[in-house]
Amino acid sequence: MLLFSPTYFVFLTAIFFLYWPLTRIRALSLAVILFANYFFYLKFDLFYLALIPVASTIDFLLALGIQKSKHQGLRRMLVSLSILLNLGILATFKYMPLVNSSWTWVFPLGISFYTFQALSYTIDVYRRDAKATDSILAYLAAVSFFPTILAGPITRPASLISQFEKKRKTLLPADGGRALFLIGLGLIKKLLIADYLADNLVNRVFDLPKLYTGFEVLIGVYGYAVQLYYDFSGYSDIAIGSALLLGLKLPVNFNRPYESENIAEFWRRWHISLSSWLRDYLYFSLPGLRSKWKIFTYSNLVITMLLGGLWHGASWNFAVWGLLHGVALALQRAIQAYRHNAKPSVNPVARLVRIFVTIQFVCFAWIFFRAPNFQAAMSILERIGSLTFSTANISGAFALILFIGVLFHFAPKRTYEFSLKIYSSSPAVVQAAALALLVLAIQYVAATGSAPFIYTKF
Repeated sequence: MLLFSPTYFVFLTAIFFLYWPLTRIRALSLAVILFANYFFYLKFDLFYLALIPVASTIDFLLALGIQKSKHQGLRRMLVSLSILLNLGILATFKYMPLVNSSWTWVFPLGISFYTFQALSYTIDVYRRDAKATDSILAYLAAVSFFPTILAGPITRPASLISQFEKKRKTLLPADGGRALFLIGLGLIKKLLIADYLADNLVNRVFDLPKLYTGFEVLIGVYGYAVQLYYDFSGYSDIAIGSALLLGLKLPVNFNRPYESENIAEFWRRWHISLSSWLRDYLYFSLPGLRSKWKIFTYSNLVITMLLGGLWHGASWNFAVWGLLHGVALALQRAIQAYRHNAKPSVNPVARLVRIFVTIQFVCFAWIFFRAPNFQAAMSILERIGSLTFSTANISGAFALILFIGVLFHFAPKRTYEFSLKIYSSSPAVVQAAALALLVLAIQYVAATGSAPFIYTKF
């Protein structure tokens, strides 16, 4: 059940009408969310109903033990058990099929986002950054919250649990309007931009780069950068909007990332929930950060991004992608230290140059992220380096959609805020009519069907 499918929206509507009448009774409203979570898992495979509740219950009990124990050695042992449990689940069902081809336990839904959320809870309790809840319903509902199951945003369970504790009698009109706006925006991003770019050049270029000129392959790479952004941010918008319909707020996951002036800023704007998770739970946990030797600062950045790359998949492509970003972050940190953190020039031309250079590096790294294997990535680079030129395979419609995607990304932020304000303040009938028109447009433009969200495979 994908988040852009009609089945999902029927499901979301049913949960909406079940949930709100029961919000006066906290246990019942939590039970509705938990039912929705497990039903969502069930739509992918019955196996998840054996794995997720058992693993979640163990983490719930471990967190209570961590909080109540005053013995540091015991606390460390309990959090270590939680880390081993979740990393064991991740390694077993994500990487074993890659290591051993005879391994047959392959399931259609990745569990990376679940394990990251589960780990953040027990580690936060261990660090005393959060308190363990004594409500198993609240924890089970938070750690497996259905809008975030497929591709995030990675949400700290403690944040959702604190929202569960707040009494909500009804959905505020402003939140309802914002939720529907985000869902509609997510559908536009996914079905009208991302999928169109993928189907009309990007996929073909990455599958068979030798059939295209260097210029066409280059445009395909830029197209993939736009496709990936709209695909993933579209999912995030739908997930955030779905949660908001239930009165729950998820973290923002994207903030116009291709406007970044350097690679560090890019990672503060791209997949924000993952980059902050890697920073808080991996980078800060690596040894040597408090050492006087600055080499640890740089090496830990490289290690963090390398592991972040391998999280996407155990292949040379993802390792190279992670290393490229890790080395770039380390170099930038070294340059900042050399310049004593001096602020860059505010000259608009200099700023545009920094943005342009950052985009080129990010798109170069995307080649390794998207190519099916390392050899294919090299073929793509070879074709670009051939400097051959033709536009025969770049249709006018593709160029138009690519231009619109770039234009929307770089449009002033106030344009988005103005659109949101106009939609949210409109009567419910107008909001419904706008969504109906959007659905008709999607049926007309995306009549050939849609691909799953890219990040669901991670």
